[in-house]
Amino acid sequence: MALIDQAVQTGNTVLKENLARLAGSFSYEETAYQLPIAYALTGTAVRDGASAQDAFARSQNNVLIAVESLVAAREGQKKPELPYTGFIPDAYLRKLGYSLVDGSILGLALLVGKAPRGDMVAGLCRELQEKYMLTFLTGENISALEQERVKVGVDYRLVPLGPDALSAVHFVDIIARVALMFGGVTPGDAGRLVAYAQERAKAFVIAFPDLTDEEIAFIDAMRVLGIPILSVGGGYEGGEWIPVSVAEAVPKGMELKRIKVQVTTVAVPMHCSPAFEGKSIRKEEMYVEFGGGRSPAFEILQMRPTDTVEDGKVTVIGPEIEEVKEGSAVPLGVIVEVAGTRMKKEFEPVLERRIHNFVNYGEGTWHVAQRNLIWVRFSKESVAQGLRIVHLGKLIAAKFRMDFPELLDAVQVTLITEEGKVREAMKAAEQVYEERDARIAGMKDEDVDIFYSCTLCQTFAPNHVCIITPQRLALCGAISWLDGRTAYEISPAGANQPVKKGPLIDARRGEFEGVNRFVRKASHGEVERCSLYSLVDAPMTCCGCFECIAVVLPEVNGIMVVNRDYRGDTPCGMSFSTLAGTIGGGAQTPGFAGISKLFIASERFFQAEDGHKRLVWLPSQVKEEIGERLRKELQKEGLGDLYDKIGDEKIATTLEQLATYLEKVRHPVLNMTPLL
Repeated sequence: MALIDQAVQTGNTVLKENLARLAGSFSYEETAYQLPIAYALTGTAVRDGASAQDAFARSQNNVLIAVESLVAAREGQKKPELPYTGFIPDAYLRKLGYSLVDGSILGLALLVGKAPRGDMVAGLCRELQEKYMLTFLTGENISALEQERVKVGVDYRLVPLGPDALSAVHFVDIIARVALMFGGVTPGDAGRLVAYAQERAKAFVIAFPDLTDEEIAFIDAMRVLGIPILSVGGGYEGGEWIPVSVAEAVPKGMELKRIKVQVTTVAVPMHCSPAFEGKSIRKEEMYVEFGGGRSPAFEILQMRPTDTVEDGKVTVIGPEIEEVKEGSAVPLGVIVEVAGTRMKKEFEPVLERRIHNFVNYGEGTWHVAQRNLIWVRFSKESVAQGLRIVHLGKLIAAKFRMDFPELLDAVQVTLITEEGKVREAMKAAEQVYEERDARIAGMKDEDVDIFYSCTLCQTFAPNHVCIITPQRLALCGAISWLDGRTAYEISPAGANQPVKKGPLIDARRGEFEGVNRFVRKASHGEVERCSLYSLVDAPMTCCGCFECIAVVLPEVNGIMVVNRDYRGDTPCGMSFSTLAGTIGGGAQTPGFAGISKLFIASERFFQAEDGHKRLVWLPSQVKEEIGERLRKELQKEGLGDLYDKIGDEKIATTLEQLATYLEKVRHPVLNMTPLL
């Protein structure tokens, strides 16, 4: 039985002595925040023992900084080996950003110490997954999960940080970086960081016995950030840790942090949770696949009259799993029919895209793409546990009813696996796709009087406001104008609100009186103006979960764009992570803007600065990804040869290289007026 107060005192002394002996250089890769805890608390960029000791002293001997420095030095000497993740790069946190605000991740949990039995920690982790929590693990709990055949990794939202509880410093550095990325917290403003964490970090710790004095001191120090410590197993006495039973741990932690979740079990023989949405099923793990170029496959959702839809009905036409050869590619048609008094035809494609999410919620099912390009896999393990094709329909039907109870009164699903019937039904579906595209194609901003806002990210960036138009998606790339309209009709008090454009102030910049009025109010008075089509004059604010960043390059008179997944050097001299660290948190930064990938191919792409004529550099990955759309738009603008004149990392990673290339290809920016 450890006495917490005594252990904290002893542990603090040992950690301080260890820090005093720390020497040499160390740092983390793929972050703009140095050692994030020290940087957030003191503003000091810790890179070696001397700067670590300085930051520790400036923080009045904050043990979190001591542990962060010691772990950084340890991981610098030897990087963590699988399954451990060690430090988690900024890019992953930015991908995580949307999940943290859209409700698919409700909070963070940390498990430390040693559970007495493997099934105990496995049960806790399953419970946390099913309650939409992102869970971090250290030490022997990780090997216990592996022995219980529970998969760990960031894709499963069970993140194995490292071999001991001190590795949990990465749990804290994530909270510090979220505050810096999304919350507008300034490095060195310790008071604001603590206040932000206490108010907005939905995080708690579950502590099992067997922590050392140093580990107890470190875990106890998290309480200043408003993180409660729940003690399971009776290993600790005194202090302010909260004793709970295993069964009480998760509910108590969620209650203390005011995390509310309504989870209804889906009647299928596999676990279902957003925790599994990022996982993959590799070829060697696959029992059967559908589509993906190996067999015809499609999905479609359509509204029907109420009397023709039987709620919960699932029909399989064609072979079931028992009749399918392991490893084979089988045709698949997924037909979802819905009915509801509030349902509208224009909602169909918006809801249809949710099939992708719902299928991926299954631990043993995997889905990519949409329409007639889908690719679905079942794992061998899930089929061995009883998963059948009919369960795919049950999962889809149940999730639609759970997620849209006010919109849908009935959902039925038909699954076709007989090739001839799949091809026949797919022809009819393709005709519907064409009709939808014809309705949406060519919709322009001037065709509507109302735009839509998105303030989901105000969970972390209190002053950020996205304005979504037919020609400009939300900067995260996840919400279109139609999505915003649908979301508002489904939830009138939600994060997507109608924004009346009002009188036009400037057509070229895309500035409207109504938009300015809305942004001023929604940003709590922090943002006075917003130009929807300008990179230089009052651009839209940024939260942190943008897909790309656009940057003015005055030296070459152009604009570069870098996407979140690109990790190399850029002509502006800053990586994506460094750029993102300077513009997030609800800031409005002239010359810099977070954008979606598809906005690069929009007719409105920074038209105030002459649009695509200014586009001089784009990473090859995203250039190829949006290539067809971008070429089509450039052709329409009379810039058919511009695509090949846009540089990428294979051509230039410095301004000098880029300038030489632009001269060589005679890029239009050479003859344009100065940007600034």
